[in-house]
Amino acid sequence: MPVLNERAYLEHAVASVLSQDVDGPTELVLALGPSGDGTTELAHRLAASDDRIRVVDNPAADIPVGLNLAIRASRYPTIIRVDAHSELSPGYAHLAMQTLERTGAANVGGVMRAEGRTPFQKAVARLYNSPVGLGGGAYHGSTHEGEAESAYLGVMRRSVLDEVGGFDESIRRGEDWELNLRIRQAGHLVWFDPQLAVTYWPRESWWRLARQFRATGAWRGELVRRYGRRNGLRFFAPPALVILIAVALVIGVLQSTGVLSGIGSLIASVVYLPLIAYALLVIAVAFAPGRRGLRERLWTLAVLPTMHISWGLGFVAGLFHGAHDTVDASRLGGRNTPLP
Repeated sequence: MPVLNERAYLEHAVASVLSQDVDGPTELVLALGPSGDGTTELAHRLAASDDRIRVVDNPAADIPVGLNLAIRASRYPTIIRVDAHSELSPGYAHLAMQTLERTGAANVGGVMRAEGRTPFQKAVARLYNSPVGLGGGAYHGSTHEGEAESAYLGVMRRSVLDEVGGFDESIRRGEDWELNLRIRQAGHLVWFDPQLAVTYWPRESWWRLARQFRATGAWRGELVRRYGRRNGLRFFAPPALVILIAVALVIGVLQSTGVLSGIGSLIASVVYLPLIAYALLVIAVAFAPGRRGLRERLWTLAVLPTMHISWGLGFVAGLFHGAHDTVDASRLGGRNTPLP
Protein backbone atom coordinates (compact mmCIF):
# COMPACT_ATOMS: atom_id res chain seq x y z
CA MET A 1 0.00 0.00 0.00
CA PRO A 2 1.63 3.28 -1.11
CA VAL A 3 0.75 5.99 1.41
CA LEU A 4 1.05 9.78 1.20
CA ASN A 5 -1.03 12.32 3.14
CA GLU A 6 -3.86 9.88 3.87
CA ARG A 7 -4.48 10.50 7.58
CA ALA A 8 -8.25 10.58 7.06
CA TYR A 9 -8.39 7.29 5.16
CA LEU A 10 -5.42 5.17 6.20
CA GLU A 11 -6.87 3.57 9.33
CA HIS A 12 -10.01 2.45 7.47
CA ALA A 13 -7.94 1.09 4.57
CA VAL A 14 -5.63 -0.83 6.91
CA ALA A 15 -8.56 -2.27 8.87
CA SER A 16 -10.14 -3.55 5.65
CA VAL A 17 -6.88 -5.34 4.82
CA LEU A 18 -6.27 -6.88 8.24
CA SER A 19 -9.83 -8.22 8.38
CA GLN A 20 -9.33 -10.32 5.22
CA ASP A 21 -9.63 -14.08 5.79
CA VAL A 22 -6.78 -15.81 3.95
CA ASP A 23 -5.56 -19.40 4.23
CA GLY A 24 -1.94 -18.78 5.15
CA PRO A 25 0.36 -16.08 6.52
CA THR A 26 -0.18 -12.46 5.49
CA GLU A 27 1.51 -9.12 5.90
CA LEU A 28 0.75 -5.51 4.99
CA VAL A 29 3.68 -3.45 3.73
CA LEU A 30 3.12 0.32 3.79
CA ALA A 31 5.34 2.33 1.43
CA LEU A 32 5.31 5.59 3.37
CA GLY A 33 5.92 8.85 1.55
CA PRO A 34 6.96 12.09 3.31
CA SER A 35 3.52 13.18 4.55
CA GLY A 36 2.72 16.42 6.33
CA ASP A 37 -0.73 15.73 7.74
CA GLY A 38 0.00 13.23 10.53
CA THR A 39 -0.03 10.18 8.27
CA THR A 40 3.54 9.20 9.19
CA GLU A 41 2.78 9.10 12.91
CA LEU A 42 -0.45 7.20 12.31
CA ALA A 43 1.27 4.61 10.08
CA HIS A 44 3.94 3.89 12.68
CA ARG A 45 1.31 3.69 15.42
CA LEU A 46 -0.66 1.15 13.40
CA ALA A 47 2.50 -0.87 12.72
CA ALA A 48 3.31 -0.92 16.43
CA SER A 49 -0.15 -2.27 17.21
CA ASP A 50 -0.05 -5.25 14.80
CA ASP A 51 3.02 -7.26 13.83
CA ARG A 52 1.53 -8.02 10.41
CA ILE A 53 2.12 -4.38 9.40
CA ARG A 54 5.54 -3.33 8.13
CA VAL A 55 6.66 0.13 7.02
CA VAL A 56 9.20 0.99 4.32
CA ASP A 57 10.21 4.56 3.52
CA ASN A 58 9.37 5.96 0.09
CA PRO A 59 11.18 9.32 0.06
CA ALA A 60 10.46 9.82 -3.65
CA ALA A 61 6.69 9.72 -2.87
CA ASP A 62 5.99 8.32 -6.36
CA ILE A 63 3.46 5.47 -6.42
CA PRO A 64 5.38 3.03 -8.70
CA VAL A 65 8.57 3.57 -6.67
CA GLY A 66 6.66 2.88 -3.46
CA LEU A 67 5.02 -0.20 -4.92
CA ASN A 68 8.36 -1.67 -5.98
CA LEU A 69 9.88 -0.92 -2.58
CA ALA A 70 6.97 -2.64 -0.82
CA ILE A 71 7.05 -5.65 -3.16
CA ARG A 72 10.78 -6.10 -2.67
CA ALA A 73 10.30 -5.92 1.10
CA SER A 74 7.45 -8.46 1.06
CA ARG A 75 7.90 -12.18 1.67
CA TYR A 76 4.97 -14.04 0.07
CA PRO A 77 4.16 -15.28 -3.45
CA THR A 78 0.88 -13.38 -3.92
CA ILE A 79 0.92 -9.57 -4.09
CA ILE A 80 -2.31 -7.67 -3.38
CA ARG A 81 -2.10 -4.00 -4.25
CA VAL A 82 -4.16 -1.71 -2.02
CA ASP A 83 -4.80 2.04 -2.22
CA ALA A 84 -4.78 4.04 1.02
CA HIS A 85 -7.84 5.88 -0.39
CA SER A 86 -9.78 2.61 -0.63
CA GLU A 87 -11.25 -0.24 1.39
CA LEU A 88 -11.30 -3.92 0.41
CA SER A 89 -14.69 -5.62 0.59
CA PRO A 90 -15.04 -8.59 3.00
CA GLY A 91 -13.66 -11.78 1.44
CA TYR A 92 -11.85 -9.86 -1.32
CA ALA A 93 -8.43 -11.50 -0.85
CA HIS A 94 -9.79 -15.04 -0.46
CA LEU A 95 -11.98 -14.79 -3.56
CA ALA A 96 -9.24 -13.14 -5.62
CA MET A 97 -6.79 -15.91 -4.81
CA GLN A 98 -9.42 -18.48 -5.78
CA THR A 99 -9.90 -16.66 -9.09
CA LEU A 100 -6.12 -16.63 -9.69
CA GLU A 101 -6.06 -20.39 -9.17
CA ARG A 102 -9.22 -21.06 -11.20
CA THR A 103 -8.22 -18.99 -14.25
CA GLY A 104 -4.43 -19.33 -14.18
CA ALA A 105 -4.24 -15.56 -14.57
CA ALA A 106 -1.19 -13.52 -13.61
CA ASN A 107 -3.26 -10.59 -12.33
CA VAL A 108 -6.87 -10.40 -11.17
CA GLY A 109 -8.89 -7.27 -10.50
CA GLY A 110 -12.45 -6.33 -9.76
CA VAL A 111 -14.81 -3.36 -9.57
CA MET A 112 -13.84 0.08 -8.29
CA ARG A 113 -16.94 1.03 -6.30
CA ALA A 114 -16.64 4.75 -5.65
CA GLU A 115 -18.54 6.23 -2.71
CA GLY A 116 -18.86 9.69 -1.20
CA ARG A 117 -19.85 11.42 2.02
CA THR A 118 -20.49 15.02 0.97
CA PRO A 119 -22.70 16.11 -1.96
CA PHE A 120 -19.54 16.95 -3.94
CA GLN A 121 -17.87 13.61 -3.25
CA LYS A 122 -21.10 11.75 -3.99
CA ALA A 123 -21.33 13.51 -7.37
CA VAL A 124 -17.74 12.51 -8.18
CA ALA A 125 -18.35 8.93 -7.01
CA ARG A 126 -21.43 8.58 -9.18
CA LEU A 127 -19.46 9.70 -12.24
CA TYR A 128 -16.59 7.34 -11.38
CA ASN A 129 -19.16 4.54 -11.44
CA SER A 130 -20.62 5.69 -14.78
CA PRO A 131 -19.32 5.01 -18.31
CA VAL A 132 -20.07 8.68 -19.05
CA GLY A 133 -17.61 9.79 -16.39
CA LEU A 134 -14.54 7.61 -16.89
CA GLY A 135 -15.05 5.99 -20.25
CA GLY A 136 -16.38 2.54 -19.54
CA GLY A 137 -13.37 0.51 -18.40
CA ALA A 138 -14.47 -2.90 -17.09
CA TYR A 139 -13.61 -2.07 -13.49
CA HIS A 140 -15.99 0.90 -13.52
CA GLY A 141 -19.05 -1.31 -13.39
CA SER A 142 -18.96 -4.21 -15.83
CA THR A 143 -20.78 -7.37 -14.74
CA HIS A 144 -19.09 -9.71 -17.24
CA GLU A 145 -16.17 -11.81 -16.04
CA GLY A 146 -13.34 -12.39 -18.44
CA GLU A 147 -10.00 -11.38 -19.91
CA ALA A 148 -9.20 -7.71 -19.37
CA GLU A 149 -6.91 -4.98 -20.66
CA SER A 150 -5.95 -3.93 -17.15
CA ALA A 151 -6.94 -4.55 -13.53
CA TYR A 152 -7.89 -2.09 -10.81
CA LEU A 153 -5.23 -2.37 -8.07
CA GLY A 154 -4.68 -6.07 -8.78
CA VAL A 155 -3.97 -9.38 -7.08
CA MET A 156 -0.79 -10.61 -8.73
CA ARG A 157 1.60 -13.52 -8.88
CA ARG A 158 4.93 -12.32 -7.58
CA SER A 159 6.78 -14.61 -10.00
CA VAL A 160 5.23 -12.77 -12.95
CA LEU A 161 6.04 -9.36 -11.45
CA ASP A 162 9.65 -10.48 -11.13
CA GLU A 163 9.61 -11.79 -14.70
CA VAL A 164 8.40 -8.51 -16.25
CA GLY A 165 10.47 -6.26 -13.99
CA GLY A 166 7.82 -4.81 -11.69
CA PHE A 167 6.36 -1.34 -12.06
CA ASP A 168 8.02 1.15 -14.42
CA GLU A 169 9.29 3.86 -12.07
CA SER A 170 9.48 6.41 -14.90
CA ILE A 171 5.65 6.44 -15.10
CA ARG A 172 3.88 8.31 -12.30
CA ARG A 173 0.27 7.78 -13.39
CA GLY A 174 -1.18 4.92 -15.42
CA GLU A 175 1.55 2.63 -14.10
CA ASP A 176 -0.99 -0.16 -13.60
CA TRP A 177 -2.11 -0.05 -17.25
CA GLU A 178 1.50 -0.12 -18.44
CA LEU A 179 2.37 -3.03 -16.13
CA ASN A 180 -0.61 -5.03 -17.36
CA LEU A 181 0.39 -4.31 -20.95
CA ARG A 182 3.80 -5.92 -20.29
CA ILE A 183 2.15 -8.82 -18.46
CA ARG A 184 -0.04 -9.50 -21.49
CA GLN A 185 2.84 -9.05 -23.91
CA ALA A 186 4.75 -11.69 -21.91
CA GLY A 187 1.93 -14.14 -22.68
CA HIS A 188 0.12 -14.01 -19.35
CA LEU A 189 -3.55 -13.44 -18.62
CA VAL A 190 -5.10 -10.40 -16.92
CA TRP A 191 -8.54 -11.21 -15.57
CA PHE A 192 -11.59 -9.21 -14.44
CA ASP A 193 -13.90 -10.70 -11.80
CA PRO A 194 -16.96 -8.53 -11.02
CA GLN A 195 -17.47 -10.32 -7.70
CA LEU A 196 -14.37 -8.53 -6.43
CA ALA A 197 -15.10 -5.03 -5.18
CA VAL A 198 -13.02 -2.24 -3.68
CA THR A 199 -14.54 0.89 -2.19
CA TYR A 200 -12.76 4.03 -3.41
CA TRP A 201 -13.12 7.50 -1.87
CA PRO A 202 -12.67 10.26 -4.49
CA ARG A 203 -11.01 13.63 -3.90
CA GLU A 204 -12.90 15.92 -1.53
CA SER A 205 -12.77 19.25 -3.39
CA TRP A 206 -13.17 20.61 -6.89
CA TRP A 207 -9.60 21.92 -7.04
CA ARG A 208 -8.09 18.62 -5.89
CA LEU A 209 -10.18 16.76 -8.46
CA ALA A 210 -9.09 19.08 -11.28
CA ARG A 211 -5.41 18.66 -10.39
CA GLN A 212 -5.78 14.88 -10.13
CA PHE A 213 -7.40 14.58 -13.56
CA ARG A 214 -4.96 16.94 -15.22
CA ALA A 215 -2.03 14.83 -13.98
CA THR A 216 -3.75 11.60 -15.03
CA GLY A 217 -4.43 13.02 -18.49
CA ALA A 218 -0.83 14.19 -18.88
CA TRP A 219 0.47 10.70 -18.17
CA ARG A 220 -2.02 9.13 -20.56
CA GLY A 221 -0.69 11.49 -23.22
CA GLU A 222 2.81 10.28 -22.31
CA LEU A 223 1.66 6.66 -22.60
CA VAL A 224 0.25 7.39 -26.06
CA ARG A 225 3.64 8.86 -27.02
CA ARG A 226 5.30 5.64 -25.88
CA TYR A 227 2.76 3.00 -26.91
CA GLY A 228 0.58 4.60 -29.58
CA ARG A 229 -2.62 2.79 -30.51
CA ARG A 230 -2.20 0.15 -27.83
CA ASN A 231 -4.12 2.75 -25.82
CA GLY A 232 -7.89 2.29 -26.21
CA LEU A 233 -9.96 4.73 -28.28
CA ARG A 234 -11.86 5.87 -25.18
CA PHE A 235 -8.74 7.72 -23.99
CA PHE A 236 -9.02 10.11 -26.95
CA ALA A 237 -12.53 11.41 -26.16
CA PRO A 238 -11.54 14.09 -23.57
CA PRO A 239 -8.79 15.65 -25.74
CA ALA A 240 -11.24 15.67 -28.66
CA LEU A 241 -13.65 17.65 -26.46
CA VAL A 242 -10.89 20.12 -25.55
CA ILE A 243 -9.97 20.60 -29.21
CA LEU A 244 -13.62 21.15 -30.11
CA ILE A 245 -13.95 23.81 -27.41
CA ALA A 246 -10.78 25.55 -28.62
CA VAL A 247 -11.99 25.55 -32.24
CA ALA A 248 -15.42 26.83 -31.17
CA LEU A 249 -13.82 29.69 -29.22
CA VAL A 250 -11.74 30.72 -32.24
CA ILE A 251 -14.75 30.59 -34.53
CA GLY A 252 -16.81 32.54 -32.01
CA VAL A 253 -14.19 35.32 -31.92
CA LEU A 254 -13.99 35.43 -35.71
CA GLN A 255 -17.77 35.61 -35.98
CA SER A 256 -18.16 38.29 -33.33
CA THR A 257 -15.50 40.48 -34.98
CA GLY A 258 -17.02 40.06 -38.43
CA VAL A 259 -13.95 38.32 -39.88
CA LEU A 260 -16.11 35.27 -40.52
CA SER A 261 -19.57 35.94 -41.94
CA GLY A 262 -22.11 34.76 -44.47
CA ILE A 263 -22.13 31.19 -45.69
CA GLY A 264 -18.66 30.59 -44.23
CA SER A 265 -19.90 31.55 -40.78
CA LEU A 266 -22.93 29.31 -41.16
CA ILE A 267 -20.80 26.31 -42.14
CA ALA A 268 -18.32 26.97 -39.32
CA SER A 269 -21.19 27.05 -36.82
CA VAL A 270 -21.51 23.28 -37.23
CA VAL A 271 -18.73 23.02 -34.64
CA TYR A 272 -21.19 24.15 -31.97
CA LEU A 273 -23.50 21.17 -32.49
CA PRO A 274 -21.40 18.51 -30.70
CA LEU A 275 -20.78 20.97 -27.86
CA ILE A 276 -24.51 21.58 -27.51
CA ALA A 277 -25.04 17.81 -27.50
CA TYR A 278 -22.37 17.47 -24.80
CA ALA A 279 -24.01 20.17 -22.67
CA LEU A 280 -27.36 18.39 -22.96
CA LEU A 281 -25.67 15.12 -21.96
CA VAL A 282 -24.20 16.76 -18.83
CA ILE A 283 -27.62 18.12 -17.90
CA ALA A 284 -29.28 14.77 -18.53
CA VAL A 285 -26.74 12.97 -16.33
CA ALA A 286 -27.09 15.53 -13.55
CA PHE A 287 -30.88 15.41 -13.47
CA ALA A 288 -31.46 11.75 -14.31
CA PRO A 289 -34.03 10.02 -12.09
CA GLY A 290 -32.67 8.80 -8.79
CA ARG A 291 -32.48 9.58 -5.11
CA ARG A 292 -30.05 12.49 -5.14
CA GLY A 293 -30.24 15.87 -3.50
CA LEU A 294 -30.18 19.17 -5.38
CA ARG A 295 -26.64 20.00 -4.26
CA GLU A 296 -25.33 16.69 -5.60
CA ARG A 297 -27.08 17.29 -8.92
CA LEU A 298 -25.67 20.81 -9.19
CA TRP A 299 -22.18 19.54 -8.35
CA THR A 300 -22.56 16.97 -11.15
CA LEU A 301 -23.02 19.84 -13.61
CA ALA A 302 -19.59 21.14 -12.57
CA VAL A 303 -17.80 17.85 -11.90
CA LEU A 304 -18.42 16.05 -15.20
CA PRO A 305 -16.96 18.80 -17.44
CA THR A 306 -14.12 19.31 -14.92
CA MET A 307 -13.14 15.65 -15.16
CA HIS A 308 -13.24 15.63 -18.96
CA ILE A 309 -11.65 19.02 -19.64
CA SER A 310 -8.90 18.69 -17.01
CA TRP A 311 -8.05 15.22 -18.29
CA GLY A 312 -8.16 16.44 -21.90
CA LEU A 313 -5.92 19.45 -21.24
CA GLY A 314 -3.43 17.23 -19.46
CA PHE A 315 -3.55 14.70 -22.33
CA VAL A 316 -2.79 17.34 -24.98
CA ALA A 317 0.14 18.69 -22.94
CA GLY A 318 1.46 15.20 -22.26
CA LEU A 319 1.08 14.13 -25.89
CA PHE A 320 2.97 17.06 -27.38
CA HIS A 321 5.48 17.85 -24.64
CA GLY A 322 5.63 14.70 -22.50
CA ALA A 323 4.56 14.32 -18.88
CA HIS A 324 8.10 14.93 -17.53
CA ASP A 325 7.82 15.68 -13.80
CA THR A 326 4.02 15.94 -13.68
CA VAL A 327 2.70 14.65 -10.36
CA ASP A 328 -0.76 14.33 -8.85
CA ALA A 329 -0.55 17.55 -6.81
CA SER A 330 -3.91 16.77 -5.19
CA ARG A 331 -2.05 14.27 -2.97
CA LEU A 332 0.60 16.75 -1.82
CA GLY A 333 0.08 18.81 1.33
CA GLY A 334 -3.25 19.83 2.75
CA ARG A 335 -5.53 17.92 5.07
CA ASN A 336 -8.30 15.56 4.15
CA THR A 337 -11.64 15.62 5.87
CA PRO A 338 -11.75 12.72 8.38
CA LEU A 339 -14.24 9.97 7.75
CA PRO A 340 -16.94 9.47 10.39
